[in-house]
Amino acid sequence: MTAPIRILLADDHALVRRGVRLILDGEPDLTVVAEASDGAEAVEQARLHHPDLAILDIAMPRLTGLQATRELIRQQPGLRVLILTMYDNEQFFFEGLRAGANGYVLKSVADRDLVEACRAAMRDEPFLYPGAVTALIRNYLDRVRNGEPVPERAITGREEEILKLVAEGHSSKEIAELLFISIKTVERHRSNLLQKLGLRNRLDLTRYAIRAGLIEP
Repeated sequence: MTAPIRILLADDHALVRRGVRLILDGEPDLTVVAEASDGAEAVEQARLHHPDLAILDIAMPRLTGLQATRELIRQQPGLRVLILTMYDNEQFFFEGLRAGANGYVLKSVADRDLVEACRAAMRDEPFLYPGAVTALIRNYLDRVRNGEPVPERAITGREEEILKLVAEGHSSKEIAELLFISIKTVERHRSNLLQKLGLRNRLDLTRYAIRAGLIEP
């Protein structure tokens, strides 16, 4: 028999993880080998357990699901990733695709869609809920009509990490320790963020981070 698909499950709500795990472990070809309560822990658990597939929530502490997706794929290029979220949001959907996710599943229909999404991901087939397919087609048609490419990210991955930590209330010293960089480097990135985004202070950065889905309001 083929070995079950080994899954890493990351969500900052224990009850959600429990419910999703019940769905997955009820299938003979799926098994959850590790859980994480935030994006950074997901990256660490992936290093320890080498799963075949990671299922990540978007809004998590320390690293979001999107940030964790980019880091996981950078470290383990063969890893498949599914975004499991409550947000029916085009911005998050397109960011997930750009980050390298194989699919985007809504929590509201996880009992219906998640198992098939896992199997599709392992076949290297994308899994998108109907609203996401509509958004993808609309985006493509708009680009064709306007002759415009998909816009690039406004900020770099490192700047996004620092923006999230600033918005969570961490000091420059704490951020430097978390990211293993100097305080001076943190301050330089922070200054670049304010300039790039046309913002003035920490409060403006926090509001931007909420709108971008990096932290929950």
